[in-house]
Amino acid sequence: MKTFDYVIVGAGSAGCVLANRLSEDPRTSVLVLEAGPRDWHPYIHIPAGFIKTFYDRRLNWLYEMEPSQWTGGRKILAPRGKTLGGSSSINGHIYNRGQPFDFNTWAQMGNRGWGYADVLPYFRRMERRLGAGEDTYRGKDGELTVTDIGWTHPLCEAFIQGAVEMGIPRNPDYNGVRQEGVSYAQRTIHNGRRVSAAVAFLHPAMKRPNLDVVTGAHATRIDLDGDRAVGITYRVGGPDGEEISVRAGREVILSGGTFNSPQLLLLSGIGPPEHLQQQGIAVRHALRGVGENLKDHYAPRFVARVKNIDTINERVRGLRLAREVATWMFARKGILALSPTLIYCFWRSEPSVPISDLQLTFTPASYMEGVQGQLERLPGMTVASWQQRPDSRGFVRLRSSNPFEAPIIQPNYLAEESDRRILLAGMKLARRLLASRPLQPYYDYEDFPGPQVQSDDELLGAAKQRGTTTFHPSGTCRMGPRTDPLAVVDDQLRVHGLTGLRVVDASIMPTMLSANLNAATMMIADRASDMIRGKGLLEPIALRESA
Repeated sequence: MKTFDYVIVGAGSAGCVLANRLSEDPRTSVLVLEAGPRDWHPYIHIPAGFIKTFYDRRLNWLYEMEPSQWTGGRKILAPRGKTLGGSSSINGHIYNRGQPFDFNTWAQMGNRGWGYADVLPYFRRMERRLGAGEDTYRGKDGELTVTDIGWTHPLCEAFIQGAVEMGIPRNPDYNGVRQEGVSYAQRTIHNGRRVSAAVAFLHPAMKRPNLDVVTGAHATRIDLDGDRAVGITYRVGGPDGEEISVRAGREVILSGGTFNSPQLLLLSGIGPPEHLQQQGIAVRHALRGVGENLKDHYAPRFVARVKNIDTINERVRGLRLAREVATWMFARKGILALSPTLIYCFWRSEPSVPISDLQLTFTPASYMEGVQGQLERLPGMTVASWQQRPDSRGFVRLRSSNPFEAPIIQPNYLAEESDRRILLAGMKLARRLLASRPLQPYYDYEDFPGPQVQSDDELLGAAKQRGTTTFHPSGTCRMGPRTDPLAVVDDQLRVHGLTGLRVVDASIMPTMLSANLNAATMMIADRASDMIRGKGLLEPIALRESA
């Protein structure tokens, strides 16, 4: 049985950062276990290739979320990356940190050292910002390249101008002093290629002799000796493949993500006793919060038909697509070098709200039945809207004791009245933005939900019909003090009541961020690496303003 100082389960956004940072010490041995393959597929590295990886089971867990009242009884697809880089290898490339309020809330909940001033140095350390931004907030020398969109479209400019005319200011850097406003999206794309966590952090570190990466390794349990995690057992080659155990001399670190990390804890007998017993799993350590507190952003999309100008829809077929392919191959530009979302708008559901609680996106394209992944033939444009900090909570639980069976995922979208109220405000704002004066020369008609849908009940009915995840699940291994009955890890990300075991990924987020989660997940891992190594944490940054 091989022994490593650290065994990391999952080579996703967090695992790649951890592997890089922990292996910097040549005296330390690190093993990374990844259930998927290497990130060899060309569609991973072509930004527009997300449309293909979205449904590729070789690279994607392709989970499904359980139906609920406010999804109209529909199951909703929940893609998660299953390759080196994890979801950063199949996501929409967006770089969005969140608001200072989000992280200050974490600190106020008893998580010492997780306020905005504390985490900002880590955002800066890992970032290589190419574009506008104040040095106080933005990093220039990190591994992760963050760029601005180098492609414009008249519909994008018209949308921004319409938002400005409605009183929403143009914001040169939503990852800077304040988030609120409208702007082009920042993304992890450079020279027309995806910058995943594997590209930025893992591949450079794999040249080190003290880092081992094993792909096709499906973790089946955490090995415990009393109250200490001492290793991981995994299989190679599927359910009937070879079973292998490895030892962790110092720590086991779970970085499987919001669905897989709680699943592995539960499979190992760590979690709510009643649930474990129902699955015939011996209780090794009772911890009621494992799998609870699931949160995600739920977004309905408004689609309008477009006239007098072409959209991305028409550029992906026939000779026009051939030209776009040639443009990408020879210049690394064009629509194949784009993220699916081009414009971000952060605003308030009502004037009395002190900071933005709505997030909206715009793209000069439209998708089949309002779902990203399959472009329509008719020219269209889309605005999606969602509540940034939802109150509704769901859960992740085992379907069985079989580690190869997908877990039960129930996000309970819109279960809280507050979520429905704020979502309605976002839907009404999306409609006004699509019909704004600058877009009028191009606006033909509203295709979905359609002008006949006007009342609050009708709008919520449309949200039930086509609303979907924005792929931002978090919270199922919540960080908090021992007094928090749902806390799974402490503010050092150590699992409560056990030694030698940490969780480092989006599952530890105690509350939802006002953001996409990839940037913050990598920040969490970067900060955790200093904790794990016993290094002094970076000094908090004194800010003149925090909004």
